Amino acid sequence: MYQLRTSQEVPASKKKVWEFISSPKNLAKITPAYMSFKIHEPVPETIYPGLMIHYTVKPILGIPLQWVTEITHVKEQDYFVDEQRIGPYKMWHHEHHLKETPNGIVMEDIVSYTPPFKFLGQWANQLFIKKQLASIFNYRKIALEKEFGSHA
Repeated sequence: MYQLRTSQEVPASKKKVWEFISSPKNLAKITPAYMSFKIHEPVPETIYPGLMIHYTVKPILGIPLQWVTEITHVKEQDYFVDEQRIGPYKMWHHEHHLKETPNGIVMEDIVSYTPPFKFLGQWANQLFIKKQLASIFNYRKIALEKEFGSHA
């Protein structure tokens, strides 16, 4: 199992950031265009425990991958967890945390994942998976700065 941790300061209220990140309709805004992110069915304005989100992404060579995530835990304006039910990973567990600071909030993500195919998955993680995940979260950081501004 591998883990990616990211942290980002956002100069906005917890309520405003929560409203944005807890809406499945905003997922495409924080996903790089090359991934061709597409949700396959109507989604609610905000998440709730048990919500299943069905979508397609094209992370490698434009090959479409079906992905289904379930929102497993939600504590309003504090955190939520999504877990892969169908998709490219053997295991995917993504925690989203919001913590208030004097200048806004700190948004922390903890992604725990296990690639498929045992040794081949370990090799793929070293070769490109961890780099691609870091790149996706870097893109998201820029997208959130466009949405809310930055402390710079």
